[in-house]
Amino acid sequence: MDEMAYSINGENAHYGTPTNPCAPGRVPGGSSSGSAVAVAANLVDFSLGTDTGGSVRVPAAYCGIFGLRPSHGLVSTDNVIPMAQMFDTVGWFARDLSTLSRVAKVLLPVSDDSVKQPTQVTIPADCFQILGSLDDCTYQILNASVAKKFGSQAVDNKNLGDFISDNVPSIRKFIADFSEGELPSVPALSVISHVMRCLQRSQFKANHAEWVNTVKPNLGPGLRERVWEAIASGDNEPLEDFQAIRAEFKSALAALLKDHGILAIPSVPGPPPKVGMEAAPLENFRARAFSLLSIAGLSGFCQVSIPLGTRNGVPVSVSLMARHDADHFLLNVAQELYETLVQEATKAWAS
Repeated sequence: MDEMAYSINGENAHYGTPTNPCAPGRVPGGSSSGSAVAVAANLVDFSLGTDTGGSVRVPAAYCGIFGLRPSHGLVSTDNVIPMAQMFDTVGWFARDLSTLSRVAKVLLPVSDDSVKQPTQVTIPADCFQILGSLDDCTYQILNASVAKKFGSQAVDNKNLGDFISDNVPSIRKFIADFSEGELPSVPALSVISHVMRCLQRSQFKANHAEWVNTVKPNLGPGLRERVWEAIASGDNEPLEDFQAIRAEFKSALAALLKDHGILAIPSVPGPPPKVGMEAAPLENFRARAFSLLSIAGLSGFCQVSIPLGTRNGVPVSVSLMARHDADHFLLNVAQELYETLVQEATKAWAS
């Protein structure tokens, strides 16, 4: 795993980077890289990982397997070294949905939610613009699959950025700072990502500053800078504003999805980066990744990453998200939709 779980690459300067069985030469994704690779390489049927900022969803997407980040607080984190308790979750990986769901039946609280048909599936066009290129056809694949399986009336393509801007009032004073960012971006999601990363950094510092300052660990490149930046971060961030945005965002998203709505987005902003990729393009990719990953992160909602197969030698995936505590419903919908997603992907890529 990445040191101190503070990366989504899955690289480790001390112990080496586990080989991505789905795309050798590309990073396996992190921080739970070993767990994902063990599943993707057929070494185990399932494995556990932790997901604070994306550490189950990213390796699942990069390794072409299923990964679930459960609703925050639903699976105990007792005896897990905290990264940032506000966002830490214990999730898991599997090669098929039935195994992923069997693990859910053991780890998640019992639920009698047998609903398999969502009332609405929001597939926001702007979230797919973050991909930078629509070559993988995931936007079309999702729209076609949902319409085919649940009816075209279930599809809603409203922009998530506009929805957040309209329904999260505390975001407005920050949005101008993110409107001139590097393209492609959705300013409202860039703010959500910034808020989550600042809150995460603050908790990481509270948890680990004393140890890092005392031990001065020999951290690998990239990680070293990120950890010391967190430890050195001042107390001048408007954390109260960020907590207000978090609460408003959670309420807004709950109102959007209601009991049985689904949000469908890209899991990651493109194919896994190559091992040893230079820092600048990697940072741009990371920024785009977090504007997608922070949606479930800041809200505490559940998200499952679903592999569609490989195209041009790299894995392609999509994610479904549901409200807090609707994890069983989320997995029910994923099982209903999965076969159609794969069929539509095969069709789209063939043409």
